[in-house]
Amino acid sequence: MTNPSLNSAPTATVRWTREQIRAARLAPLVPLLQQRGLHLVAQDAGNFRLPAYPGLIVKDSYWRWPEHNLAGNAIDFHVQVMGLSFHEAMRQITGT
Repeated sequence: MTNPSLNSAPTATVRWTREQIRAARLAPLVPLLQQRGLHLVAQDAGNFRLPAYPGLIVKDSYWRWPEHNLAGNAIDFHVQVMGLSFHEAMRQITGT
């Protein structure tokens, strides 16, 4: 008799490569946030603000939220602002 658990696929054991993580960190945030339905308002010098998150500023793949002493890359945004796990953030950014 075989153990059925040995034949089942592993759950959530995806390992991300360094290249995938590096690319996700550098992913442009504006299109990602627009896909999520967030409203962005263009500002000077290529910056965008998000009215849903007062004081938060996005530019390229980086963001900062001075009032909360937070800043980071695209992965950090999904984890620290959107409240996703690292794995969920990677899936959102990479579309996988």
